[in-house]
Amino acid sequence: MGEIVPDQISIRIERDGTPADAFTDSVCMAILEYYAFEAGGDGREQALKNYRLLARKSFRDFIYTQVGFSPISAIPAPWQQFHDRVSLTHHRVPPGYFSIFKEIADIIVTLIRNGARIGNQFVPDISVGSHWGKHWRDNNLEAAYGPRVQHDHFYPDYFPQAVSNPQPVYCYPDEALGEFRRWMREVYLPLKLPSYLGSKTKQGALPPSFTEIALRALAPGAPPTRVLK
Repeated sequence: MGEIVPDQISIRIERDGTPADAFTDSVCMAILEYYAFEAGGDGREQALKNYRLLARKSFRDFIYTQVGFSPISAIPAPWQQFHDRVSLTHHRVPPGYFSIFKEIADIIVTLIRNGARIGNQFVPDISVGSHWGKHWRDNNLEAAYGPRVQHDHFYPDYFPQAVSNPQPVYCYPDEALGEFRRWMREVYLPLKLPSYLGSKTKQGALPPSFTEIALRALAPGAPPTRVLK
């Protein structure tokens, strides 16, 4: 991240791998003030309207509202929601078995770091579990690895699924973990995840163009991603 120097009006940053100029809130307000009171032209009335709007509510607060950031929150909402789910599931899986949610936690973290507003409408483990369950049945993997079993899965109170807590979900023998990870790498991530993310974008759970950003971040050998604060 760039460093602000007093005699600079902008700082150089990198956004999604592309160089860009970032302006502080005070510089933005100064520019808006100029167009509202000094400059002429057809845009003066709109600039004056915007200036008055932001004068009542600080520009910085306006930006925070637009990006969903709360400076007084100890943990940003997407991380809090993820943490809440982890705390309710980490001890529920019986020994000798793995759960879908715990296995894809690194994927969920990567999505959050790239801007996914993880919420009660964004539950990617349901999508993964559905496709993996079909793969398990269609290929009779029980014969190779042993039977899968169900365990109680709890959702936080503010999730719609919490109404019917606990949810019975499948967990799978540890012996099948290698097969699951291979399937995730070769089947789900390249073939199933794009349509899931696309559907969530249409529903408004993810920002536009997020699918491309997320798939690039999840690609093998992808560089570290930015942290959502």
